Amino acid sequence: MPQPPLYPLHLKPIYKEKVWGGRKLQSALGRSLPGDAQARIGEAWELADLSTTSVSGGGGGAERSVVANGPLAGRTVHELMQMYGPQLLGNLSPTPAGDFPILLKYLDASENLSVQVHPSPDYCRTHPQAYLKSEAWYIVAAEPGAKIYKGLKSGTEPQAFRRAITGGETQAVLDMMIGVPVKPGDLHYLPSGTCHAVGAGLLVAEVQTPSDTTFRVFDWGRTGRELHIEQALQCITFGPADTARFEKRTHIAGMHTTVSRLCLCDYFRIEKVRMVETYEQEIPYDQPAAWMVLEGRGVLVPGNGAADVNFSKGDTLLIPAHMDQARVKLLADTVWLEVTFPQAMPPRIA
Repeated sequence: MPQPPLYPLHLKPIYKEKVWGGRKLQSALGRSLPGDAQARIGEAWELADLSTTSVSGGGGGAERSVVANGPLAGRTVHELMQMYGPQLLGNLSPTPAGDFPILLKYLDASENLSVQVHPSPDYCRTHPQAYLKSEAWYIVAAEPGAKIYKGLKSGTEPQAFRRAITGGETQAVLDMMIGVPVKPGDLHYLPSGTCHAVGAGLLVAEVQTPSDTTFRVFDWGRTGRELHIEQALQCITFGPADTARFEKRTHIAGMHTTVSRLCLCDYFRIEKVRMVETYEQEIPYDQPAAWMVLEGRGVLVPGNGAADVNFSKGDTLLIPAHMDQARVKLLADTVWLEVTFPQAMPPRIA
């Protein structure tokens, strides 16, 4: 039986309860969440294709997104990579493990996330089970006074930091970390090795390299969760995070659309796209693109014989490469984050 033509793929969220989670995905994005009102949903994995996950993070084992719409419903992204190859990926290469090379999430922090770090390149070279994790946070919603913690203050010494975290000295840890007030629309890039935490009162869209390796160093007095102090101290880049060059914003604006580049690093490009109601435009990609829809609604017309695909606020879609005839039609003023891959295509915005 011939394979059906590819089309924009709605992906089923993979929800994970966390001690610090909440229910903001319901109020902010209109999601129907699992569990009752007391279930703390901390993470929604929007696009995931991991052969392995950590027990303390993803729960252990593989974690792969499943298609929710059309004739390919029930298939995983991993299966579609194997079935369609360049039709889905274009000239983008999978990871060495054969997985899709990006991981997208939402994080709902009703409490502070743990202070943590992800493996540095040097650590990964000597520890084959550890995987680099560089990430970016887009602030979707923020309560008054909310902040993130991004890097350590200049002059912070490793031994002093060790004493503070092993002694459970919350104020001492806070005094060493760089707290950054944030508001909706802000974006922060955090390369591997950055000591960081999402603060309470935030809903964050996270774009990251496909890794689930996290070393917790401090958990704000919570008990029962493993810490990884020795591993973390081998990975932390002491001092402020040098990220301004990755976060430089540029804008292309027209009468009906605005494209704002929020982040460009070696692993991904994030752009915020705004289009007005009734506007229609071609979307010819030569690589896959992921959309995280923040506002509005519209229709994607594949143009290859596949059925039209409706989308709305709260949806995450994977758009295959080489959809030469595809178009988007907007049924309301619409905003989405668009994630693409600089190693597969020169930047659209210089």
